Amino acid sequence: MRKKIKRSGKFFVYIVQCKNGNYYTGYTSNLAKRIEDHNTGRGAKYLKGKGPIKLLFAKEFKYYRIALRWERDIKKLPRKQKELLISEYRNGKCRRQR
Repeated sequence: MRKKIKRSGKFFVYIVQCKNGNYYTGYTSNLAKRIEDHNTGRGAKYLKGKGPIKLLFAKEFKYYRIALRWERDIKKLPRKQKELLISEYRNGKCRRQR
């Protein structure tokens, strides 16, 4: 039987906007480095050639699994819902909780 590994620390879910206006959602344990990687073309394949990107939303989590769940849930949202989430984040009212 495998032993469960509990990953805890700092994990971030983020939404960035490409220069063409598309949104990209991801997660990371080092947000500043990940944004730098995206802007230099070393990040996600989807973002290559679509930079520079602009960070619109970031939320910190203590546990890896919760961050992954949020990323998955955000990716399923329609654009209008993502814009609402970004707006609430900018106004300090990010109410979406798990």
